[in-house]
Amino acid sequence: MTLLEINALTSPFGGPFTLTVAKGECVCILGKSGSGKSVLLRLIADMDPGTGHVSLLGKRREAFAAPAWRGRVIYQAAEPAWWAPTPAAHFPPAAAKRVAELMAALGLGSDVLDADIARLSTGERQRLALVRSMVREPDVLLLDEPTASLDSASTLAMEALLLQQLRFGLGIVMVTHSREQAARMSQRHFEMRDGRLHPL
Repeated sequence: MTLLEINALTSPFGGPFTLTVAKGECVCILGKSGSGKSVLLRLIADMDPGTGHVSLLGKRREAFAAPAWRGRVIYQAAEPAWWAPTPAAHFPPAAAKRVAELMAALGLGSDVLDADIARLSTGERQRLALVRSMVREPDVLLLDEPTASLDSASTLAMEALLLQQLRFGLGIVMVTHSREQAARMSQRHFEMRDGRLHPL
């Protein structure tokens, strides 16, 4: 079943982009730094201006209020923003059990929740950002180099968690610089080049 459909999506930085993502599918996008990979994710999330159409389960993006769309199609930047001094403040109390499960799967101890975010490593913040995104139970995750600052063990733990969520029907569009990671995570890979997506 088609989950996400992108049709002739274009911005001043590239396109047109046409792509479908099925339920339970991960699509990986590779390419040089500055080639426009992050711009594409932001276009899909309706965070950058552009033309064309994006649909979720057949419903046009324009039919959603912006916060509703961004809650179901979540963009996670390589260095996500935080608006409170500790991670705990970013999670609803009702989600405590789910947060604990996800943190354990990613090798994060519960003490991290009350730490000063500014003192956490980039890798810890990246893993916490994924927990923050997944607790919202999105239909699609747009992940911009989610393992860029992780060691090999943490990378494999995150990949295992994402693969598990794919089996539950999550859709993922993931930017990565690693062809090995793309091969582990997805069947379809594209290279961003000259403002266009080229199948690999």
